[in-house]
Amino acid sequence: MSTSERETPDPDPFAGLPLLIPVPRAAKLLGISRAAAYRFASAGDLPTKRLGRRVYVVSAKLREFIETEDEAA
Repeated sequence: MSTSERETPDPDPFAGLPLLIPVPRAAKLLGISRAAAYRFASAGDLPTKRLGRRVYVVSAKLREFIETEDEAA
């Protein structure tokens, strides 16, 4: 068995996520710092919703955002 046969594809990081995720968790998914994620959110580059004073990232729109960015590259 070669090494390529033993490797399994990476699990979907979006599987099982709630509809809204906190910005720090989205930062971890994206591999960026918490501060950078908040900057992107405030600039409108991350799809967010506010609930009271808290800011959340819409997980479905985040996935679409990432997939369209991958296609554009």
